[in-house]
Amino acid sequence: MRVLVRAMIPTAAGNKMVNDPNMVKNLEDYIHKFNCEAAYFTEVNGNRTMVFVLDLSSPGMIPAMAEPLFQEYDANVEIHPAMNLDDVKKAFLKT
Repeated sequence: MRVLVRAMIPTAAGNKMVNDPNMVKNLEDYIHKFNCEAAYFTEVNGNRTMVFVLDLSSPGMIPAMAEPLFQEYDANVEIHPAMNLDDVKKAFLKT
């Protein structure tokens, strides 16, 4: 199940995050642990925001994937099902 995860980090938690000397390693570890297809870092509504695209093997992985974002970054986490072009083709092209 491919999902788009958006983690919006409040200012105080974001300030703590960017001052952590292990920030980059922690992000790399998270990205590798969940085999993220893509990771983007941006701003949404004034909050530091991380966007990950990953393919979960089962919905049961959602807590394991989301909890580090809640606990380590105090993030507001959104999880959205997503499709790539191959998924859309399978859904709409009857062969």
